[in-house]
Amino acid sequence: MEGCAAARHRLSDSEAEAPRGSRVPAMDRPGTHWKNSAGFWLLGLCNNFSYVVMLSAAHDILSHQRAPGNQSHVNPEPTPTVHNTSSRFDCNSVSTAAVLLADILPTLLIKLLAPLGLHLLPYSPRVLVSGVSAAGSFLLVAFSQSVALSLCGVVLASVSSGLGEVTFLSLTAFYPRAVISWWSSGTGGAGLLGALSYLGLTQAGLSPQHTLLSMLGIPALLLASYFILLTSPASQDPGGEEEAETAARQPLIDSETPETKPGASSDLSPEEKWVVFKGLLHYIGPLVLVYFAEYFINQGLFELLYFRNTTLSHAQQYRWYQMLYQAGVFASRSSLRCFRIRFTWILALLQCLNLAFLLADVWLSFLPSIYLVFLIILYEGLLGGAAYVNTFHNIALETSHKHLEFAMTAACVSDTLGISLSGLVALPVHNFLCHLS
Repeated sequence: MEGCAAARHRLSDSEAEAPRGSRVPAMDRPGTHWKNSAGFWLLGLCNNFSYVVMLSAAHDILSHQRAPGNQSHVNPEPTPTVHNTSSRFDCNSVSTAAVLLADILPTLLIKLLAPLGLHLLPYSPRVLVSGVSAAGSFLLVAFSQSVALSLCGVVLASVSSGLGEVTFLSLTAFYPRAVISWWSSGTGGAGLLGALSYLGLTQAGLSPQHTLLSMLGIPALLLASYFILLTSPASQDPGGEEEAETAARQPLIDSETPETKPGASSDLSPEEKWVVFKGLLHYIGPLVLVYFAEYFINQGLFELLYFRNTTLSHAQQYRWYQMLYQAGVFASRSSLRCFRIRFTWILALLQCLNLAFLLADVWLSFLPSIYLVFLIILYEGLLGGAAYVNTFHNIALETSHKHLEFAMTAACVSDTLGISLSGLVALPVHNFLCHLS
């Protein structure tokens, strides 16, 4: 990319004249450090934004219909689809877990296949596909006139998020370890900003369609963050424009400085990959469990945690649940500089207790106030975000440079696998609970 700042990165004359051993690596300069930190934060924000918005809009996607006589607009509070009137839960005919599955199964497929050969595709095309898919998801859901077509748009959001996460987590292997915390904080920011913007704009009276169309600048910001803001991960000046692009966007191919770069995934034998993967299981297992529990709550129970004695409508309650959960995720994913957790299985245990408690409340309806549920959901988000950022930080600390890129690619399937399993379980549980009188 000729316009890419990373491709035009050059050493100054004074640096070129300095002895090789005394030259300060480009990645250690304060200005470069903050550009990369901001770049990864924005990449995390933009990458997860469409995914979060689709989950926040799940109740609207399933329950709202087009306004009669105006196919280009969606009423802020349109006529709902037929609900299960025999149930005390005011259920949609289809669980919001259906949106979750559309939003996560393509991501799971991408992440499962990524360790096998995604490294053969350069970074730039991956990022372009991710950005275009995110924009397409907003457009398709905004203008669709059926649930099926809306779910196709959700699938595009999943492709964008999944491909982007695999790509950007792998890319952190070529930058200082600190960028992991910035990426993680950005993904948490996506949750908070995505849920809050959808809640705020719809509460203000903007239709869901126009709310989604107002978010089309996010994919453009993702592309700008990658192609303009990030600097080259190479510590030496590339020999030319084409070589600079190769160094910055295809670091798997360039191995001139093996002492400062992780090994290419293609250089690892299947036996080495299996050994690395087995070593990751004590981190992968707890993260799968954490995400299974929290997304079972989010997409299986949120809709059923319905309080009739409040001024909030059912759809508004659902949006508030999503926003508070994402606020907790953002706070904990940004907490790595304050505290670190080595034994992430503790977080998995606490999240499972959360699930058991809220499932019992759905069954028995013993919580007297929605504000107690608000606090529990905020706590749920704190646990989930802490599990994510500490898992990848611990992997970065304990994995050799040679194996780090593959380890990051392999481990990022954990949250997606947990979310996918929760969606599959939440569908029949939702249907069962909705038939309770």
